[in-house]
Amino acid sequence: MDEQDVRDPETAANPTVQRLALVLGPTLGLALTAWLWNGPEQSALAITSGLLLWVAIWWLTEPVPAAFTSMLPLAALPAAGVLTPAQVAESVGNELILLLMGGFMLAAALEANGAHRRMALWMVHLFGGRNGRRLLFGFGFATAAISMWISNTAATLMMLPVAMAICASYPDTRLRVPLILTIAYAASIGGWGTPIGTPPNLVFMQVYQETTGTQFDFFEWMRIGIPIILIMVPLMCLWLGRHLGDSPKASLPPLGAWSPGERRVLALFGLVILLWVFRTTPYGGWTGRVGLKVNDASIAIFGVILMGLVSNGRGQRLLTWQAAERIPWGALLLFAGGIALATAFEKSGLGAALANQLTALKVLPTWALILGVVAGITLLSEIASNTATAVLLMPILAATAKATGIDPAVLMFPAVLAASCGFMLPVATAPNLVAYGSGHVPLKRMIREGSVLDGIGVIVLSVICWLVFR
Repeated sequence: MDEQDVRDPETAANPTVQRLALVLGPTLGLALTAWLWNGPEQSALAITSGLLLWVAIWWLTEPVPAAFTSMLPLAALPAAGVLTPAQVAESVGNELILLLMGGFMLAAALEANGAHRRMALWMVHLFGGRNGRRLLFGFGFATAAISMWISNTAATLMMLPVAMAICASYPDTRLRVPLILTIAYAASIGGWGTPIGTPPNLVFMQVYQETTGTQFDFFEWMRIGIPIILIMVPLMCLWLGRHLGDSPKASLPPLGAWSPGERRVLALFGLVILLWVFRTTPYGGWTGRVGLKVNDASIAIFGVILMGLVSNGRGQRLLTWQAAERIPWGALLLFAGGIALATAFEKSGLGAALANQLTALKVLPTWALILGVVAGITLLSEIASNTATAVLLMPILAATAKATGIDPAVLMFPAVLAASCGFMLPVATAPNLVAYGSGHVPLKRMIREGSVLDGIGVIVLSVICWLVFR
């Protein structure tokens, strides 16, 4: 799960670009609105187009924090008459925002009790430290598994000290850089595994539901996302550890005894996962059998309440409000602004107009469309926030799919995964920045290793998604 709603100051555009973007955003947005204005009947389309351009410029360059930019649609769309105040309010109170909020709070409970570190160390021990390459596999799978449920950044920061302690006593100095990069890259890959793995996944689910009228549930997501992780992590480890096959055995930190808090929080979290996965499948799911009408957000909130009620065995609850209130509220605002924009994209007629302009793409085979989308968004993800990329492109890809007569998921699903596929530059993701900031990873080395992994990611995502959705 990636909680970043704004970029680290080190990853943002330089101050000159930001000052320019502060003016260019509204200027170009208003200019586009004026250019498209064709009377009152086209006003909603023109206003939505201009606002979309304005928000895109500010999201990509961040002259103001992304959370503040995300409030623009919430204020401008009802004021301009594109959406009603009630429709904008629905964006803020959308069930997927509640799911994201619940997911953040559940992750906070895991972190507060140290259960995430326990799970990760257990997986590292499972693979063992027979040689450096085996160690990469252990850290890669452990980080990816944890990152499916907690912040990608937190997963990286948690695993890095453990890795550094191993490297300090390890005789082969070649291990250090591959191990650091394995942790950073696996944190991003792990976000592909669940709908709450990273906020762009929920952007996909919202736009897909609005476009098709059907839900893309937890089970359906995981049956595609987890196999992709199981393919990508070994390929990543084989590439990064290509020179470590003959390295010596490593000494792993001991697991230690389980605390009551660790056992209880993992038991409750496991219950929430089971309720998510089997809510609608198989055979109608448990909700159909017991006659309850609940969604994934309801389950997440139920889990949060349980975490707030159960003791950790040391005189505190598994989740205190002090821990819960530290979740990234800005990410929720960004998501709300994105939902409002996606709704306006459809209601204003911009989606239909764009679909009419894209009918020429019908001549392209599906595999070519998927490959082009994945490659383009992977490159964009090297310089742009993954959430902002998803918010801006999901409605456009939905319109493209409509124009070409295919299921929107065929383009949208690989695209949303590609939005978290930036492995080449420190500015691409927070885990990359943490790895680079460790002082042990030269920029040229990250670019070399990450560019190859970008290529591997493009091929894997394109092939798997083509096989699944063809």
